[in-house]
Amino acid sequence: MAASKALANSRATANTRAMISPQRIDAIGHEIAIAWSDGSEDYYPMERLRAYSPSAENTGERDLLGNKIGGTDKTEFPGVTVKGWRVIGGYAIQFDFSDGHNTGLFGFDYLKKLGELLA
Repeated sequence: MAASKALANSRATANTRAMISPQRIDAIGHEIAIAWSDGSEDYYPMERLRAYSPSAENTGERDLLGNKIGGTDKTEFPGVTVKGWRVIGGYAIQFDFSDGHNTGLFGFDYLKKLGELLA
């Protein structure tokens, strides 16, 4: 996914801008709504959140030589919903998906950039 590369590149520049944080997180229908500390709001279709999970299960891992190990090419998760979430430290949200997936840590900067891509 080209968008995944753009999101990965945004992680490198996250330290250069002020850290924003979620002020409110709600499930509305089949979307997650986040109101951010900068006054903006983003809406994330639950199926897309699952597809963009930054977990090793989704994206794979790199060995010392840079070879990709694992991951999936699956980009669609029809019918998957978010069953719950928790804020991790002061930097990420971990979502619990209806298909059992819950290992992705969605950094606030990653979510903000994802919100821009999905708008």
